[in-house]
Amino acid sequence: MTPVRSVTVLTHSRPGQIAPTLERLIADALEAGVELRFDSEEAEKLGLQSGGPIVVDSELCEDVDLCIVLGGDGTILQGLRRYARTAVPVFAVNYGEVGFLATIDPAEIAESGFGCAFEREFEELLLPAITIDTGAGRQTAINDVSFHRLVGGRVAQLSYGVEGEEVGSVRCDGLAVCTAAGSTGYNLANGGPVLAWGVEGFGVSFIAPHSLTARALVVAPADALSVANRGREAVDINIDGRPVCQIAPGDELIARYEADAARLAQLPGWSFYRRLRTKFGRLSS
Repeated sequence: MTPVRSVTVLTHSRPGQIAPTLERLIADALEAGVELRFDSEEAEKLGLQSGGPIVVDSELCEDVDLCIVLGGDGTILQGLRRYARTAVPVFAVNYGEVGFLATIDPAEIAESGFGCAFEREFEELLLPAITIDTGAGRQTAINDVSFHRLVGGRVAQLSYGVEGEEVGSVRCDGLAVCTAAGSTGYNLANGGPVLAWGVEGFGVSFIAPHSLTARALVVAPADALSVANRGREAVDINIDGRPVCQIAPGDELIARYEADAARLAQLPGWSFYRRLRTKFGRLSS
């Protein structure tokens, strides 16, 4: 297998926390002859200048072999969205609370370095996505698309249907549409089902439903899900936790499942079930 020669680097918002790992990344890249690319925002945040393996003010282009993320799930999702529908896998060092999508922990990097990344000693897990078309263009979610009532506003009235057939209408604070990878996020907090990685289709769960009959739903991968705003106020829409737009009263959006949209690096032996036990067991210990 061809070793890695160029890498995009993304980091979270606390540069001091990742400093030791970043230093190790730069040192290992210099030794391995790997080019590290940082866009202008990353370079300014980290105080970097071009030299050695470092290239600053580099566009987040697809002409790289790997994307390395030093951060939590939010930053990892940023990398997965950026390199969706490409051959570039995302290799993530966990600096988040849970790090469910992370490839490796900082302690392991401190011990063994980035050789496993540069030598491609990892497996690539293909992750699905959910797409919606908005006025701002097509949006891609790796974890979830969530609909929220406005802060301080009325309770939302959201109807949802599959393939043009209305399934129900619920008064609620919101609704989440998730992939299997995202089912352990907002969906889990809503009481929705956890979907093992590899399960096709997407889940629908409700945020604080004002109903005794609202139930989570798993939609088949080939079916389109419609969500309509039946209330009197706009509803916020978030992609992987980021606000992107609103849906006006009377309007609807269509969510569609897309298989094999992004590539996540994972070390051999890390099954979904081991990851689930390790990451969420840690929170309860």
